[in-house]
Amino acid sequence: MLTDFDDTAAVQNVAELLLHQFGAPDWQAVRQRFRDGALSLKDYQEITFRDIAASKAEMQDFVRANAEFRPGFAELRHFCRERDIPLAIVSQGLDFYIQALLDGIGPPAIPVYAVTTDFDAAGRIAGYRYDFPYPDAPEQGNSKARIVRQFQDAGRYVFFMGDGRSDFEAAEIADAVLAHRQLSEMCTAAGIVWRPFTDFVPALAAVRGYVSD
Repeated sequence: MLTDFDDTAAVQNVAELLLHQFGAPDWQAVRQRFRDGALSLKDYQEITFRDIAASKAEMQDFVRANAEFRPGFAELRHFCRERDIPLAIVSQGLDFYIQALLDGIGPPAIPVYAVTTDFDAAGRIAGYRYDFPYPDAPEQGNSKARIVRQFQDAGRYVFFMGDGRSDFEAAEIADAVLAHRQLSEMCTAAGIVWRPFTDFVPALAAVRGYVSD
């Protein structure tokens, strides 16, 4: 089971929560340039987060106080753990804020495939590492489809859960798709079968159904 993070595993878009709280006054104008196609996701992330003065600890504390997983996540995590089913977060967001929310719910650890954020000695963002780039378009950041293929190549049936444009390439090749918002519209237009979600109950039901078949 692979799930996107912002607006999917998390109820909120956690990146935007942080930018509203700590970002520069013009960050929404930069976001609009990204939405208009004038900036890549990679450039959008680097521009909006580079001037944040808050430390990693401050931002992670803010995430834990203001964000939450969708209902049913803990139950899905428990079910997957009991049956040795991989559960991972696959995101084009930044690893430090994803990990903050995961730390808030305690062990067991869940793998996170995301943009790696480097911090300096004072805890301020010092840079980023995009570890799973598109071979022909590294400016796009991380490739979720590549992670789906890694699990499929290991013999796993992959459920993928997402909400946005960056999730579509993963939805195209996943064995089963749970979608909402823009991803559901894109899947419908492309003829990809998908299941709706507002929480993790449909995901748990889908995984249970597959295991029992």
